[in-house]
Amino acid sequence: MSKPLLTLAGVHTHIGRYHILQGVDCEALEGRTTMLLGRNGAGKTTTLRTIMGLWPASAGSISLSGRRIEAMATPDIAALGIGYVPEAMAVFADLTVKENLLLAARAGPLDDDRLAWIFQFFPALKKFWLSRAGTLSGGQKQMLSIARAIVEPRQLLLIDEPTKGLAPAIVVALIDCLREIGRRGATILLVEQNFRVAEALGDEVLVMDNGRIVHHGAMAELAADTALQEHFLGLSLEAHQ
Repeated sequence: MSKPLLTLAGVHTHIGRYHILQGVDCEALEGRTTMLLGRNGAGKTTTLRTIMGLWPASAGSISLSGRRIEAMATPDIAALGIGYVPEAMAVFADLTVKENLLLAARAGPLDDDRLAWIFQFFPALKKFWLSRAGTLSGGQKQMLSIARAIVEPRQLLLIDEPTKGLAPAIVVALIDCLREIGRRGATILLVEQNFRVAEALGDEVLVMDNGRIVHHGAMAELAADTALQEHFLGLSLEAHQ
C-alpha cells in the first residue's frame, strides 16, 4: 500500500469575505495519480492554490511527507520538490521557451536527456525553442507550462485543468506524458473537468463539493458507477466528453 505524500486535515481558506474551503480532509498517495473532481466552483483550484501557499489556509494543516507546510512561503514550498501548473498557464510571455525552462531549473543547467524526453511528448517546444512564449498558441503554452513543472524531477505535481481548450491531438500527447511521469514515480494531484481524461489517468479520485471532500476512492470504481457519477458530479461519464 502506498503511503500519503500529501495530507490536508481540516483545511479552511477564506478569500476576502468568502469561505471557500470548509474543512478539507484528503490525501495524495505516494507514486499515485489522484484526480480532484467536482462541479465548477466546488473549490478545486482553491485547494491547489492553498497547498502552494498562494492563498493562505485560515485553519487546518497541510503536510508533505509529514512536514507541515501551510505556513511556508510559496517559493519555499516549491523548493521542497513541488511543481505547479496553474489553470491560467502563466508562462513568461516576453521570454523564450528556453528561458522559461531555464528559470524553472532550480538545480542548475538544463539536462539534455531530460529535455529530449520532454520533446518526445511536446515536439513544438523544440521547434519554437528560441521563440518568445507569448507568440505560442494556447496548446503550445500549455505544453510549456507543463514542461516547466517537469523540467526537473519533482516529488509532487499539482496540475489544474491541463486539457481545457486543447485540441484532441495535444490532449493525447498530454495523457501520454503524464502517464510516463507517473510511471517514473511522481505523485500527481490533478484537477480535470474531462471525465475521459480523468478515467485514463487516475488511480485515485477525490470529489469536492461546496468546499469539502465528499467522496474518495478508486478512479476505476467511480468510472464504472454511473449512479455515483450522477450523484457527485451531476452528469454521467457519457456526458463528460
